[in-house]
Amino acid sequence: MKFPKPHTLKNIADLIDCKFVGDANFQVLGMNEIHVVESGDIVFVDHPKYYDKALESAATIILINKEVKCPEGKALLVSDDPFRDFNKLTDYFKPFVAASTAISDSAKIGTNTVIQPNVFIGHHVVIGNNCTIHSNVSIYDDAIIGDNVTIHSGSVLGANAFYYKNRPDGYDRLKSGGRVVIKNNVDIGAGCTIDRGVSGDTIIGEGSKLDNLIQVGHDTVIGKKCLIASQVGIAGCVVIEDEVTLWGQVGTTSGITIGKKAVVQGQSGVTKSIEGGKTYWGTPIQEVRLKLKEMASIKQIPNILKQLKN
Repeated sequence: MKFPKPHTLKNIADLIDCKFVGDANFQVLGMNEIHVVESGDIVFVDHPKYYDKALESAATIILINKEVKCPEGKALLVSDDPFRDFNKLTDYFKPFVAASTAISDSAKIGTNTVIQPNVFIGHHVVIGNNCTIHSNVSIYDDAIIGDNVTIHSGSVLGANAFYYKNRPDGYDRLKSGGRVVIKNNVDIGAGCTIDRGVSGDTIIGEGSKLDNLIQVGHDTVIGKKCLIASQVGIAGCVVIEDEVTLWGQVGTTSGITIGKKAVVQGQSGVTKSIEGGKTYWGTPIQEVRLKLKEMASIKQIPNILKQLKN
């Protein structure tokens, strides 16, 4: 998420009432999670396991809960609770604004696009040409939808990321200030849920087709011409490359990559990154030909035991 205008390190430190290390006029351009940070971004880290990853990332401002040596060319924001203060910045730069109409006056809707009754379209949504948005669809703030897109009844675009910190008094939600971006020629079935990015974009690539009852987690990027069948659950920060097929009830863990033209058969659990151009099945995931060989071998165990007894 980029800020509307550059800010100084001291400006940001004052906003969240924390100490800083570095030039007071050090330029701050935005804030992002570690997998999408760029120069000028703030990234937060609150666990020693990830200090080095954050300090060595592309981010040039690190919001951290320990005074450490500042890497050359970077700056630190030293906070007793980086998670809380990252939320403060999200609230400041991307505050929630309640709607007063079913279709916001700030929404932009293209030519020949059909909006059926009982659709909600939030602030600053952009919908392209020749789209059909069926009844009871909710499109939250800042979503971008391309041309020739169909979204069927009951789908929700832009809900919060499922991202929580466990506190002694309950779970604290990491607030979402990112977007959902749907490219051209995408079909989204009924009852799908596509969460917005925490600070970046959740993207559905051009020509991809989603069946009914699919969950797409925050900051996930789905490539071009993918086919995703009913009841698939995709976690956050997943990269699905072009022309991937996921059959019914496939589930994934977060932060993995599914390679181009991979096929994952139904009810599989994608627990790790997998190469493209192959077919997979099972939990934990395995290439189908290896899984079938394994199953055939297991079936031979009774015969082997019988021969050993003889």
